[in-house]
Amino acid sequence: MVRMEGPRSLYKGLVAGLQRQMSFASVRIGLYDSVKQFYTKGSEHVGIGSRLLAGCTTGAMAVAVAQPTDVVKVRFQAHPSTAGVGRRYHSTMHAYRTIFREEGIRGLWRGTGPNIARNAIVNCTELVTYDLIKDALLAATPMTDDLPCHFTSAFGAGFCTTIIASPVDVVKTRYMNSAHGQYRSALNCALTMLTKEGPTAFYKGFMPSFLRLGSWNVVMFVTYEQLKRGMMVARHNWTIPL
Repeated sequence: MVRMEGPRSLYKGLVAGLQRQMSFASVRIGLYDSVKQFYTKGSEHVGIGSRLLAGCTTGAMAVAVAQPTDVVKVRFQAHPSTAGVGRRYHSTMHAYRTIFREEGIRGLWRGTGPNIARNAIVNCTELVTYDLIKDALLAATPMTDDLPCHFTSAFGAGFCTTIIASPVDVVKTRYMNSAHGQYRSALNCALTMLTKEGPTAFYKGFMPSFLRLGSWNVVMFVTYEQLKRGMMVARHNWTIPL
């Protein structure tokens, strides 16, 4: 890609990607603890079932809000970045307008079904495995609830997420980027891949996916934990009378 399209090709769809992460993360991560408390009715004991339900719920809610940003990001990253006739989208806003004009409002929410499945799986795997790995490290090792524990838990969560979510991720990307009418549905896309390319097709790009999810999880969870700790300290200081 660098040789044929230049270094900037590695950052195709960056604006849409930032829009996606801000809207997705706000819902699926920001509401996770609140939804988890809702399912446990405020109980201090949180079982794995409540964590899975909370992960699925916030993952599905995030897709409902931010699906158009994901569609634009996938389209941008897939089409050639060369200038001229072959260039379909000239900017992020141009991509939104073009998809809406050519495919209607449904085009911006194309692939919502597989994306809900994908994000429910990713959200459950990321958040639940992070919680479980962190709890296990705190219980079975000398680690404390600090940066090394957060880093190790996040890296493990990224690896587990890649293994479990890759098939859904591949189908979602293939379906969202397909020509209009190429596949009847996401299920038809998955069956076509299975019959024509075999089971290994569902794990295409595993290493880049792991590098992306692993690094994303480390940055996201470490940042989240530090922000959460900072907010707790600030809240405690605010409640102390002068």
